[in-house]
Amino acid sequence: MDALIDLRSDTVTRPTPAMRQAMANAEVGDNVLGDDPTVQRLEDRIAQVMGKEAGCFVPTGTMANQTAIRAQTEPGDEILAHEDSHIIHYETGAPAALSGCMIRPLRGPRGLIDADLVEAMVRPWSQHFPASRLLVVENTHNRGGGSVWPLEQVRRVTEVARRHGLRTHLDGARLWNACAATGIAPAKFAAQFDTVSCCFSKGLGAPAGSAVCGTKETIARVHRFRKMFGGTMRQSGILAAAALHALDHHRERLGEDHRNARRLAELLARVPGLVLDAGEVETNMVFFDLGPDVPVSAAQLCDRLMAAGVLALPTGPRRVRTVLHLDVSASMVEEAARRIAAAVARSPAPG
Repeated sequence: MDALIDLRSDTVTRPTPAMRQAMANAEVGDNVLGDDPTVQRLEDRIAQVMGKEAGCFVPTGTMANQTAIRAQTEPGDEILAHEDSHIIHYETGAPAALSGCMIRPLRGPRGLIDADLVEAMVRPWSQHFPASRLLVVENTHNRGGGSVWPLEQVRRVTEVARRHGLRTHLDGARLWNACAATGIAPAKFAAQFDTVSCCFSKGLGAPAGSAVCGTKETIARVHRFRKMFGGTMRQSGILAAAALHALDHHRERLGEDHRNARRLAELLARVPGLVLDAGEVETNMVFFDLGPDVPVSAAQLCDRLMAAGVLALPTGPRRVRTVLHLDVSASMVEEAARRIAAAVARSPAPG
């Protein structure tokens, strides 16, 4: 088989040699007892980057979102979020299981929500209704195709939420990509929200780890729920060192992933049978649909691609996601497009 090109996610990256060295040299202590200096340094650093009072290092993006939700809601409350949000599709019902919250799904193009819709969907106070308590915005938006929320639209929706007394949370797992695409600092996006989560293991290429930032009072509650949910680790400075290295060395290169994504989209848009708008590619994700003349499903096409040495992710019966990242070069993009075109052009298997 030719060299494998893994486009399933930006989570598949391996630590670089320099990152491995930083991890090996990390000063560690028992973080459950508050004694890990590298974790403390990361939490201080990420709070500063986000313009918040405090930060909490957690193992995963799901835990980042769920501790932030639990810290700002009570059982029986309602969360407003886009119907395609990560917290709805990919966090195993955790808002209900861990926080006892309902989610009111909102519609909008490519993962974005209009302020007027938020205004209409906030429930008036009544003994009969769940209390609208938290608005969650995802930026960039995964199922929206890696779409970027314009800062002014963020301001409008969060202003509506605040006027009605709702707390606000930014699921910023790929906020780094939004910042790279717009040139806007993370703190400017984060300033519109009570809490913000971010991930170190996606575009930044660390092996694991996310963070939640907010006020000292809120983050104290996040720390408590991190412990409750089983996420407080002992000598976790080894992972924190990787995150610090990523912050220092991998943020500036995200534009390369975006350029590679645009190039892949341009190439795939020329493939007969594939449906996509290359102009909609804003960050590091390229989604494409299979046209009616393609006689296989998305899952079947991804099986063909695997045999050809390209890994991609079916996200619907006729929809495929590819993600560009640290381990995919410009030449690999050209080769991946060639293999995808060949797989689409193949005749269907008999039967």
